[in-house]
Amino acid sequence: MPRWAGTYDGGVTITYEWRGGFDNAALNALHADGFGPPIAQTDWRTRLERHSLGWVCAWEDGLIGFVNVVWDGGAHAFILDTVVARHCRSRGVGAALVAKAADEARAANCEWLHVDFEEHLRAFYFDACGFKETTAGLIAL
Repeated sequence: MPRWAGTYDGGVTITYEWRGGFDNAALNALHADGFGPPIAQTDWRTRLERHSLGWVCAWEDGLIGFVNVVWDGGAHAFILDTVVARHCRSRGVGAALVAKAADEARAANCEWLHVDFEEHLRAFYFDACGFKETTAGLIAL
């Protein structure tokens, strides 16, 4: 599993890992921290192994960030579940997660990386991550 490290704020190191090992409880806790309680009991390992091209984990003193990359088995990959622990935000962790996800999707010969997001994340995805605005459609199910 490829690993990368980056530093911020006086030399603190964050390690990023493609298809990194993680504990379901830790990822469920991170999701609750990032998206709000309650802490779910999602079996992430089974879900990711079944549906994902891969994922990126960010580690500092435990799991502090995560992004899932699902795909269609061909040219299209999709970013889902981007989350960074609240105490680690505004340090570039989320943008680094997405950049690593894009690198790995490119390495898998994907031609496109898609994302959808809520309006308050517009600057993050367009400015910090480099996504371009496109026309898309959505049906609420």
